[in-house]
Amino acid sequence: MGALDDDIERVLFSEEEISRRVAQLASQITLDFDKNNTESPQPVVVVGVATGAFMFLADLVRNIKIPLAVDFIRAQSYGSGTVSSGAPTISSDFLKLDILGKHVLLVEDIVDTGNTLSSLIPHLKSKGASSISVCTLLDKPARRKVNFELVGEGKYYCGFECPDHFVVGYGFDMAELYRNLPYVGVLKPEMYK
Repeated sequence: MGALDDDIERVLFSEEEISRRVAQLASQITLDFDKNNTESPQPVVVVGVATGAFMFLADLVRNIKIPLAVDFIRAQSYGSGTVSSGAPTISSDFLKLDILGKHVLLVEDIVDTGNTLSSLIPHLKSKGASSISVCTLLDKPARRKVNFELVGEGKYYCGFECPDHFVVGYGFDMAELYRNLPYVGVLKPEMYK
């Protein structure tokens, strides 16, 4: 255990639990997209929401067994603090891949208020995606403020339902720290108050 571990109140999802669940999600995604892509197979475009989803996305795509392309988009609603500023800004849309007529899998670290997805999905739809699915590691339904609609035959994939705690690790941060922990843990309140 290192210095970062000392700031964790408890581990919510262990490295082993995350690994197992990511493999299950990837298997389901492979199955679903392989069925939907039989007439004229095209790579699925996996779009990661930077920066929080980078670890989850890397592990997920290594387990998906169909052709895919990867790109990133950045949406920001927290800045450097712990309180959401509300509606996110799409702070960089450098999608270098053309998603016109393609199936898009949007990969998020966490869905809580729904604000980020309610901004990103219409944005990607405006670029001509034929379907938009969402895969998130964590879902906090207790914090949902805004609903979002998937596009086409899009599906919603969720790793774990998360209680309403401030979590860090496995890509999740507090002021850009803790992303490198291999598990998802609850941060001690004194660390962010």
